Amino acid sequence: MSHAMLQPVMALVLWSMVMWAWLYATRLPAMIRARTPLDPTQPRDVMLGGLPPRVRWKADNYNHLMEQPTLFYATALTLALLGQGDGLNLALAWAYVALRVVHSLIQALVNVIVLRFAVFMTASVVLIVLALRAALALT
Repeated sequence: MSHAMLQPVMALVLWSMVMWAWLYATRLPAMIRARTPLDPTQPRDVMLGGLPPRVRWKADNYNHLMEQPTLFYATALTLALLGQGDGLNLALAWAYVALRVVHSLIQALVNVIVLRFAVFMTASVVLIVLALRAALALT
């Protein structure tokens, strides 16, 4: 098994935890300032909809890190288990992680959607290539 491939996996897990901490570090003070009522009968979007967009962006990004990156984790772990987690595969994994960090920073700080989308699509292409390489390694 290639342990090097586990490094980008853990890097993205830890980055997700950074975004989790950042979302609560901004959301809780904003909720206190806005005196947001905690009403379990209200949908989350209604209850938190009054928070400033710059606060909501962090939570949106954290949610995004729980979506497509799950495919990255499965792909990277497959490559690691097959002993294919080095060379180009490792470089692609690190590129994916770097692009997801850049995506997070764009969304959390400025949320320029066209730029964010371009980074997301680039990361998606990297992930597709990585997944295809993992599929080929299984044959």
